[in-house]
Amino acid sequence: MKPWIFLVVAGLLEVVWATSMKYTDGFTRLRPSLLTLAGMVASFALLARAMMSLPLGVAYAVWVGIGATGAAVTGAVLLGERLSPVQVVCLVAIAGGIVGLKVTTPADAGGRGTPIAPVVVSSASTASGAVEGPGVASGETPPPAPRRTP
Repeated sequence: MKPWIFLVVAGLLEVVWATSMKYTDGFTRLRPSLLTLAGMVASFALLARAMMSLPLGVAYAVWVGIGATGAAVTGAVLLGERLSPVQVVCLVAIAGGIVGLKVTTPADAGGRGTPIAPVVVSSASTASGAVEGPGVASGETPPPAPRRTP
C-alpha cells in the first residue's frame, strides 16, 4: 500500500507544480517559480520511490493521469478554464483508468526488473577494437544484442 500512497502524493504534487507554473510568467516571478521547482523535485522523488515497487508503466501512467486530470480540474476551478462535456467524459475515463490500474496491480509487482539482454562490461580491448572479457573470446567482437520486434 505504501508505494501507492507515494504515487498518489507524487501525482498531487504534479498538479501543484503544473498549476504554480502557470503563475510563474515564464519563470520571471520568484515565489511561484520556487514553488514549481520544489513541487517538481518532490513529485519526482516520490515517483521514483513508488517505482521501486510498482511497474514502470503502471506507475508512470498513474502519475501522469493524476497530474493531467488534476491540472485540468484545477484549471477549470481556479482559472475559469472551460471544459466541454466531452472533455469531462474524457477526464472521467482517465480517472477510471487510474482506478483500474490500481485495482489490477499488486503493490510488489514491479521490483527492479530484469535487463532485456545481459551486458558484459570489460575494460580490456585490442588494437582492432575487439572486446575481451568474460563471455567473449580473445579477438572476437561480441555478438549483437537480440533485436526486439514490435
